[in-house]
Amino acid sequence: MNIVFMGTPAFAVPSLRMLLENGYNVVAVVTQPDRPQGRKRVLTPTPVKEVALEYGLPVLQPQRMRSPEAVAELAAYKPDLIVTAAYGQILPKAVLDLPFRGCVNIHGSLLPKYRGGAPIQRSIINGETVTGITLMYMAEGLDTGDMIAQVEIAIEEEDTSGTIFEKLSEVGATLLQRQLPHLLEGEVTRIPQNDDEATYSPNLKREDEQIDWNRSARDIYNQVRGLVPFSGAFTMWEDEVFKIWAATPSPETSSHDSILAGTVLQLNERGIEVKTGDGSIWLTKVQPSGKKVLEVDAFIRGTSMVEGTVLS
Repeated sequence: MNIVFMGTPAFAVPSLRMLLENGYNVVAVVTQPDRPQGRKRVLTPTPVKEVALEYGLPVLQPQRMRSPEAVAELAAYKPDLIVTAAYGQILPKAVLDLPFRGCVNIHGSLLPKYRGGAPIQRSIINGETVTGITLMYMAEGLDTGDMIAQVEIAIEEEDTSGTIFEKLSEVGATLLQRQLPHLLEGEVTRIPQNDDEATYSPNLKREDEQIDWNRSARDIYNQVRGLVPFSGAFTMWEDEVFKIWAATPSPETSSHDSILAGTVLQLNERGIEVKTGDGSIWLTKVQPSGKKVLEVDAFIRGTSMVEGTVLS
């Protein structure tokens, strides 16, 4: 049967490789257009496109999958099944109706929780201790389609969005491999989602990245690791963006209740201790504006930051 794979970031790569390495008939790959990357803004192919080219597969990169031209180009490949993983565009009904075995999606949460575009980041930011993969049929709503199967994994204390992306990308590929024979034979039991239990995870905005020091140390810690290795959390220091790439909540009870949240309490080899709403947090990897990411000991050796500095 003809399979079309749709995906964009590294998260989707293990699933595409699984299809190709197991001899499935992938007739085309759809991914987002090449984007400028880095300071020199070099036009760069997506990770999925790189794999597709490695295998000599046709690659489609429509700006808008909803356009009639994009739908017609896709239809020419006569897909029997469409598999998507973090493609990055909502598929119109005209695409959903193309394959007679349907369109299935590898979603990075335990649906109906965390529907939407940033389920992994939001789950960590919200302090969840478990997440998982849902293999589901696609529908016109936002991640509302019937479920096929799920696999749950733990979110460990030291996990970041990056580590969970890696774990779930492999889990998703394994789950797809397990279910694919049933999908192609049409032997899948659909499991409707309970909409009353649905929660949502919209794409992250700039305000999601800015630290509010009045929040608890645990909340700030979850925010920091939920934004690694992508945008990073930030605060303002000397009217410039100051990014935080790693931190550790302080286990001690605060004895600085009268001090303004965001105040630097001390700087030493352990890190930069900053007052929070309920205690303090140690910053251990930081990035001043226009500089590279620094371990805190290297930052302290050349910084003008001192005890009493207020991060706003």
